Parts: sequence; structure tokens; C-alpha cells
Amino acid sequence: MTDKPTPTGIDHFVLTVENVERTCEFYETLGAEVVTFGDDRTAVQFGDQKINLHPADHRVAAYVAETPAPGSGDFCIVTETPIEAVLDHLDEEGIDVVTGPVERAGAVGTLTSVYVRDPDGNLVELGTYGE
Repeated sequence: MTDKPTPTGIDHFVLTVENVERTCEFYETLGAEVVTFGDDRTAVQFGDQKINLHPADHRVAAYVAETPAPGSGDFCIVTETPIEAVLDHLDEEGIDVVTGPVERAGAVGTLTSVYVRDPDGNLVELGTYGE
């Protein structure tokens, strides 16, 4: 019997988006860095993790989701910024909060989180540990 893999984290995931530039602008307001790689591909990077962006009208490769669709994502971005400061920043940027702050079970403990939607309607949780 072979050893099963030993996961250590998530390197990246992919969002299918209607407008890559608009999506980049949104995630930059949340602290992401826009990076390009390969043949003009784009991602938004948070620390050591990134979100690759696939345009909805262009199949990047044969290895994409079976039925990629903008707005089908639901994920959490961890921040060290206190949640009240996150709320203030979202308000300054004109980003509506869907719900929060609320307590949620994170991967390594309890998160205090707020939820927003990106330009494609993906649900983005912004959470902080230890509040």
C-alpha cells in the first residue's frame, strides 16, 4: 500500500470571472497583489496563496472545472487586521457587507468574520482569528 498525500495547505484556487480587470481592482482593495504568469494569465495573491482568474468567455485550458460559472465561489480570506478596521475600510471603499461581524468555525479556531460579494457575486468571507 502506498502512502496517502500529506496536505500542507492550499496553494491556489481558480475563479471564473466576467471581467478580469474589474475583479483585480476589487481584490486589490482587500489587500491583494495582482500578478501575471504564463501566457498572460492573471491572479490575485494574498501572502503565499493566490486566486487564479479565468475569463468566463475564454477556456484557459482543458483542465478547468466541468461547468465553470462566475459567481459560484464561496471562500474565506484570513486577515490580521481587526474586524472593526476591516469594516471601516469596506465602508470607505463603498463595498457592502452582506452580513457580520459573526463568529465562524475556521480551519484552526474561531474566526470573527464579515461577508462581502465580489463583482461576480462570489461570497467572500474576511475573517480574523483571536478577536
